[in-house]
Amino acid sequence: MFKPEINFEVPLIPIVGDGFCFPYLVNLTVKKKVLGLSHIDIDVLDDTGNSLLQGDGKVWHLRKKKRIITDPAGLPLLTLREKTLSWRNTWKVYRGESSDRNDVLYTVKRSSTIQMKMQLDVFLASNVNGEICDFHVKGSFTNQSFKVYKRDTLIAEVKERFKLGSFFKGRENFELRVYPGVDYAFIVSILIIYNEIYGEG
Repeated sequence: MFKPEINFEVPLIPIVGDGFCFPYLVNLTVKKKVLGLSHIDIDVLDDTGNSLLQGDGKVWHLRKKKRIITDPAGLPLLTLREKTLSWRNTWKVYRGESSDRNDVLYTVKRSSTIQMKMQLDVFLASNVNGEICDFHVKGSFTNQSFKVYKRDTLIAEVKERFKLGSFFKGRENFELRVYPGVDYAFIVSILIIYNEIYGEG
């Protein structure tokens, strides 16, 4: 059986919580399905096929989009809410099912209004000035793959797994490579928002 290389000296980055940070490299698979014309279902699996997180939401919404990430028992961990009338496609991430501004954990938005590359900036709630982002996401125009950085340090990679015919069936698969100490629930939420902004929703 494969045993991950453990590094207890690596600093933790617990954005959502310590329970989502491990002292070793974490490989995850994210499966997204569009059910009918109204519902999106997301499942996050570890390398043994166990479900770690789920996500859901409506494809269309009259006012603004909302995505909820839950644990395997169905308890809400995060609520991702799209800000209305935002030139930079701003999303706010709240703890649990809250919509209270005191429960905002971080804000995600496009790096600029006009972009030559797919890039997002992430600002923690503690970043009051909001002049310099806490995390930066760099993507590609060719697919939904991207990398997440904390300053100049790479902390996670997301790769789209393309299968012929899957897209037309409303399915998308992604591979996540989360570096030691990094909160994997945080990276999953970034993937969902990135896919909403730059994907087909």
